[in-house]
Amino acid sequence: MRKIYIPSKITSAIDGYELLLRLHSEFEKTNNEEIHFSFLNVVWFEANLAAVLGAIIEELEWRGNTVKIVETDNYSRINNVFFRNGFFPHHGIYIDVISGGNTQISYKMFLESEDQLYNNYIQSELLNNSGFPKHSPRLGAEIKRNIFELFENARTHGKCSHIHTCGQFYPHYRKLNITIVDTGKTIVSNVREHLNNNLGSCECIDWAMKMNNTTKAGNTPGGLGLGLIFDFINLNKGKIQIVSSNGFWELKEGRVRKLDLNFSFSGTIANLEFNLDEHLLYHFADEVKDLNNIF
Repeated sequence: MRKIYIPSKITSAIDGYELLLRLHSEFEKTNNEEIHFSFLNVVWFEANLAAVLGAIIEELEWRGNTVKIVETDNYSRINNVFFRNGFFPHHGIYIDVISGGNTQISYKMFLESEDQLYNNYIQSELLNNSGFPKHSPRLGAEIKRNIFELFENARTHGKCSHIHTCGQFYPHYRKLNITIVDTGKTIVSNVREHLNNNLGSCECIDWAMKMNNTTKAGNTPGGLGLGLIFDFINLNKGKIQIVSSNGFWELKEGRVRKLDLNFSFSGTIANLEFNLDEHLLYHFADEVKDLNNIF
């Protein structure tokens, strides 16, 4: 049996992704073992990143490992959000009474065939949530379509069993985060094969994020197609982060940041952050195909 202590603080920042990817890399060649992930030392774990931990656990189980989450009592006394969002119950950990706020977006796993269920999840857990920035029905439909492209990319290219997703409101910081994860084939390997070019990891992600770029073949429509949600994120002063292989790509306040990480992830992590301090009504303008705001 191998026991790994999850670090005390995991956030959706460079250091947080590095720590999660290091966990992933430690078991890269581990097969048919019993592995315990201990929460003994955990003080803060951004709940939306449960999607990443869930994907890591699933990948370990594919290789015949038995994975258990242990020593959760200390963390649960600090914050029981992993019970409220369903992550701990999914892994067989329960408590009698679940108290606390309604800040969670449920942890879910979707099969590649469950596209309609995924769309319903985005609508009910995100767009219909009273804490999400106000928007028109048309814009909501466009946002859902763009987020769905992440799911579509995962099931078309990722070659994974499940797409993992989870989200969280952070009332103190006035932020909402939703994270979508697949394991299997990375954006980096797909782009390199498509272009027949050994581009760096960050450059591959950058290529995939550009409008009209796609590695799909034949008549399969669309690439990542995230142009509108990029506009919305910029207008909303939020951010989008993509981690694939050892590449990190972030769009924040209209600026792109690219960085090579010290560890690799065998799939893709996409994290969307929305700013809930922007008291604006967003709508989609048919005439200019652009985003505007009405005060």
